[in-house]
Amino acid sequence: MHNIVILGSTGSIGTQALQVVDKHPDQFKVVGLAVKNETDQLARQIKKYAPRAVAVGDAECYQNMKTMAGAVTVQAGLEGLCRLAEMDEADTILVAVSGAVGIQPTLAAIEKGKRIALANKETLVAAGDIVMARARQSGAEIIPVDSEHSAVFQCLKGETDFLENIWLTASGGPFREYTGEQLEQVTVEKALQHPNWAMGPKITIDSATLMNKGLEVIEAHHLFGADYDHIKVLVQKESVIHSMAELVDGSFIAHLGAADMRIPIQYALSYPERFASPAQHLDFSLLAGISFQLPDTGKFPALKLAYAAGRQGGTMPAAMNAANEVAVNAFLQRQLKFTDIIKVVEKIMNLHTPLSHPQLEDILAVDSWARNAANEVIAKEVKD
Repeated sequence: MHNIVILGSTGSIGTQALQVVDKHPDQFKVVGLAVKNETDQLARQIKKYAPRAVAVGDAECYQNMKTMAGAVTVQAGLEGLCRLAEMDEADTILVAVSGAVGIQPTLAAIEKGKRIALANKETLVAAGDIVMARARQSGAEIIPVDSEHSAVFQCLKGETDFLENIWLTASGGPFREYTGEQLEQVTVEKALQHPNWAMGPKITIDSATLMNKGLEVIEAHHLFGADYDHIKVLVQKESVIHSMAELVDGSFIAHLGAADMRIPIQYALSYPERFASPAQHLDFSLLAGISFQLPDTGKFPALKLAYAAGRQGGTMPAAMNAANEVAVNAFLQRQLKFTDIIKVVEKIMNLHTPLSHPQLEDILAVDSWARNAANEVIAKEVKD
């Protein structure tokens, strides 16, 4: 029996993880659940899964949740997330919260030597050097949940010493064939219609700008110790090949499967075992073909910005990531045009003078500064 804590149990990854639990109740036991402020949904999850403890990130929801939770222990705020991540009863902590709030609970789980099923990008993008160093010290396992990193993780089993290049595949998003003029007219509704994957709104917008792939490049650098020159991106619009490892002898090992996040989620929870998945299997007889093309960084400059931030290192990725979060939210609130998202990010990167060897408090301070600076840029943009 795998005892798991799900941080972010009402989001896209969290709810799909619970579908995996439903498929295999003899293999997985939920001992902890955490949400931001979705107390009604959490109350329903408590009734169904009977966890030993829960947490609400929004401290204002604490009293209400205590009333709804009955005998279940309720924690609040960032401290509450960290306590859940440290639970003695838990074997695996699924970190599926969004934003920099995921960094400290991940580090808390690492300090206790837990296995971390990592679905939070900010943890490695903003604090990858610190996180990976502490994981090595404690012996904690980090199993990636992102479909691309899960694919690379699986392709590299027994092959790490022979790696030449990592090839991260991208669908290219819904606008890969758009002209620059068409991109100027993109609406929120169109941007939220990803052609292949069912994901939350923030990651869906990031996929449309290709920033998601840029963040994944930085994550891959930390997860697999690969130099940025050896991390490539390839548009594979059918989303059948989830990523590939190119080896020194010219061999390629690719991971193929249906575009269903429950497959990598389940693998991260069951590793090194494999169980039957609730996802449908890929049917090659229905697949007309698999196509490849290089990403257009002229139309989609986010990928180029992310490579630059990763190579510069220090606090630059944290600044880039925070600015992007704010800009994406502004677009979703219809305060920015689609093409202005990356313009805001670039402005913040140009304003930031990165620290080269930051401590955690430096990273969190830069994250806060970049959010404030991005909000100021957006307010000026809206006013003008």
